Amino acid sequence: MNTPENPAASDLVIENATPGKNAWFRVAAAIVRPTMNVLGRLKWYGQENLPKEGGIIVAANHASLIDPLMMAHYLYVNGRPPRVLAKESLFRVPVLGFLLRKLAMIPVFRGSARAKESLEVADMRLAQGFCIAVYPEGTLTKDPNGWPMQGHTGVARMALATKAPVIPLGQWGQLDLLPRGAKMLKLFPRKTLIVEAGTPVDLSDLYDKEIDSALLREATDRIMRAITEIVAKHRGEEPPVTFYVPSKS
Repeated sequence: MNTPENPAASDLVIENATPGKNAWFRVAAAIVRPTMNVLGRLKWYGQENLPKEGGIIVAANHASLIDPLMMAHYLYVNGRPPRVLAKESLFRVPVLGFLLRKLAMIPVFRGSARAKESLEVADMRLAQGFCIAVYPEGTLTKDPNGWPMQGHTGVARMALATKAPVIPLGQWGQLDLLPRGAKMLKLFPRKTLIVEAGTPVDLSDLYDKEIDSALLREATDRIMRAITEIVAKHRGEEPPVTFYVPSKS
């Protein structure tokens, strides 16, 4: 049952949001952009792979807490301000929750039967022409070497339901700036922060098929492989043959 303490996802998003750079995004950008320019040398690739209009899903790897700023900066400057799926509890934090709503971010009810509400809102935003950004891994990668791990299937479910283009986004250099478990940024020597958007992941042969767990896993793995290929290029290493699967214990 939805109550003020347990609101529906649709109650936590604003109805009159527009896909472009609204006033609140410009305020956020005025803070984030100078910060990112100071934190490291930014190297961006693949901007031409971002469709200029229409709903798109951007799926990125997640290795460091600095990732959201890197991704948001890249997408905003390239004309696709992202709406990120964020933990529902953040929407109830004073000030932060207000900003998340104004920026038209999307609440996620993790580990709940209500998780589908988040996908319903995301589907609506895609139909309205928004850029929806997701971290398929759901949390920081647990892979011991920082490679993308196995992704959750929510991104595949969204992609197959809407047929929106899925743009893989690889980020690298973030662990040099903010390693896992670190509480302080390592600013010196100055780090190189890389973001690259790849070509849309081809899921066309999976459209209009009955959606089951096997289909969702196939689509998710394709997305994660595309992300991993970008990361591998900038790491200069061969990626693992299989995705790391975190223990459920």
